[in-house]
Amino acid sequence: MALQELFIKNMVCDRCIWVVRRELEQSGYRVAQIELGRAVLDSPSVDLAQIESTLERHGFSLLTDKTAQVVNQVKTLIIDLIQSGRIADLHITLSHYLSEQIGLDYAHLSHLFSSTESLTIEKFWIMQRVERAKELLTYKELAISVIAMQLGYSSVAYLTNQFKQVTGLTPAAYRNQNLTDRNPLDWI
Repeated sequence: MALQELFIKNMVCDRCIWVVRRELEQSGYRVAQIELGRAVLDSPSVDLAQIESTLERHGFSLLTDKTAQVVNQVKTLIIDLIQSGRIADLHITLSHYLSEQIGLDYAHLSHLFSSTESLTIEKFWIMQRVERAKELLTYKELAISVIAMQLGYSSVAYLTNQFKQVTGLTPAAYRNQNLTDRNPLDWI
């Protein structure tokens, strides 16, 4: 059997993986591997139009364009890195990490990303970390210093500066106002 690799937009969490796996399996496909943004099918034939239709019902879409696939890989790697809490364990720069994981030069990745998304990888990285900080602040379980550390900030001041630039509020003010203005990850 031939393996068919699918790149899927808007997979941003473990629940997304579960939904995509369930839908593919219910459609009769054998899922050999699945992760954020990507599924590998081990099936004799694959009906991409049927898969696209099935996935669209749940807010996902197939990416067939190579540039869109690479941009989605960048987004997925960033989201996974932030959501998994592995940022603090990352002992290389984000640019090196992305290049290593995708197998392309960072300058090329940056150009592709900026030209299709109208924002830089760095800006996307900041926006994602701020959204995660909002989530953690909403729970009111962790000190701001712990949140800063978990999100890879070198200090609370650095987190506060970026957070305020994006939201207009400090993390403490955001927490105290009980705001729930978080953006869905697939909208960013």
